[in-house]
Amino acid sequence: MALEARTLTLHGQEIRLREYLPSTKDSIGEPLVLLHGISGSGDTWAPLLEHFERTGFGRRVLVPDLPGHGDSGAPRADYGLGAMASVVRDVLALTGNRHATIAGHSLGGGIAMQFAYQFPEMCARLVLVGSAGLDPQVTPVLRATALPGATVTLSLAVNRGTVAIARGLAAACRSLGGKLSPETRELTRHLSSLSDPGRRRAFLFIARSLIDLRGQRASAIDKLYLAREVPTLVVWGAHDQLIPVAHGRKTAELLPNSRLTVFENAKHFPHVADPARFGGEIERFLAETVPARLSLDEVVEVLIRASEAAEALEKVPEKLSSGRHLRPA
Repeated sequence: MALEARTLTLHGQEIRLREYLPSTKDSIGEPLVLLHGISGSGDTWAPLLEHFERTGFGRRVLVPDLPGHGDSGAPRADYGLGAMASVVRDVLALTGNRHATIAGHSLGGGIAMQFAYQFPEMCARLVLVGSAGLDPQVTPVLRATALPGATVTLSLAVNRGTVAIARGLAAACRSLGGKLSPETRELTRHLSSLSDPGRRRAFLFIARSLIDLRGQRASAIDKLYLAREVPTLVVWGAHDQLIPVAHGRKTAELLPNSRLTVFENAKHFPHVADPARFGGEIERFLAETVPARLSLDEVVEVLIRASEAAEALEKVPEKLSSGRHLRPA
């Protein structure tokens, strides 16, 4: 696979995009878009892309750094799921694509589902990896971002000085023969990004818009019925301490035609823990499913049917209640 890295300008803001082109002249099918999680960057997908290069993956792959992350700009702006989904739409438009498979890890999974909701005609398939936005439960560390003083606490805990100290300790550990697991290195990379004030501001804005002291506020559970026609692959680490694997199991139950794969030896980054297995799951999923081709009219029809069904259910208790006052003749 050949790599092209460039910077797109969207509404005056810079978005860093890495584009991977297959070795063959023509790519097969719609492109694959990979969305990273909160405080991460497109670099989180590097092990997967190395696997794709070894196996001769035949699709175009788009890997953006989301606003406020990686090498993209970090302006004072809207970092909500809707705004992020619109960024994905705009990246597709500027790269000449109108239809794509959207894969998202953690926050990226929430953005992927929001994209499918906002732009159903552009969503061919979904891949949700340890996805946010599926149930309230989330690690207390993330819930703590809603506490007063979290901004000051985070800036004291993660800054250029503390990151430099941590890197020095890690280097000393390696010199003594110690070795961090791939997932630990990835988590450390995510945390280190918060030493940058702009990325720290974006992190807190996103976290507080989605999470309060009781857990995740944003949930796609009540809208998942809209994705029943979209082939969906759900991948989770069995030992995920940030977002429980139970979220993935519940999602698979609500989407009967979806596929659920649990990596027994992984935590929150299954694509990093075992990129070869993860890549194999992606390749089989793409090969064995037919991409959705939804029109806006079809989505509107589903919404109308769901609304009418809900109204009918609401009227049932009223009929039962009024029936109690009837007496036989």
